Amino acid sequence: MDRLTRTHPAVPALLHGPVALILATAGVVTGGWLAGAVFMLSGYLVWTLTEYWLHRIVFHYVPPGRWEQRLHRTVHGVHHEHPNDALRLVFPPVVSLPAAVAVVLGFQALLVAHRGYAAASGFLVGYVVYDTLHHHLHHRRPTTRLGRHLRRRHMQHHFRDDSVGFGVSCPYWDLVFGTAHSKRGNTVPATRSAT
Repeated sequence: MDRLTRTHPAVPALLHGPVALILATAGVVTGGWLAGAVFMLSGYLVWTLTEYWLHRIVFHYVPPGRWEQRLHRTVHGVHHEHPNDALRLVFPPVVSLPAAVAVVLGFQALLVAHRGYAAASGFLVGYVVYDTLHHHLHHRRPTTRLGRHLRRRHMQHHFRDDSVGFGVSCPYWDLVFGTAHSKRGNTVPATRSAT
């Protein structure tokens, strides 16, 4: 099972990017630009909430049983144990493909066809942005002020306090839900900082 969790960081964009583009095109062609943009943005917003709550509730839940703890370690715990492992930073296709199908079907069930296409597109774009950004924060030195801020926050989550700072690409939800890092001690020790 461990082999299934190792994924090259380009895989999410290569798998889900074209699907998001096709869904966006279908949403715009059948529903128009304005409706397409509104529902893509709505889908992206749903993604940011999904990212935050998935990270906070699912990835940081400590299950009681031994088998469940082993599964949890494989899913997210090993990422915290080895945060610089480039192959453990993005969702593997064995998880992301079925999840993407469920998302598309879910949006289709909740919304009219073109709206569901557009919303699913926004959700998938958000997911690709998240996985790409997550890899970037671990393996690059961002040059923008925003990039440095996001990297500092995420490294604090890894090396200071993993009970806060759950929004990787959406830090504003940490402010809304009271899980932002405190101002005190907001630097990451240089010796433990990921490169």
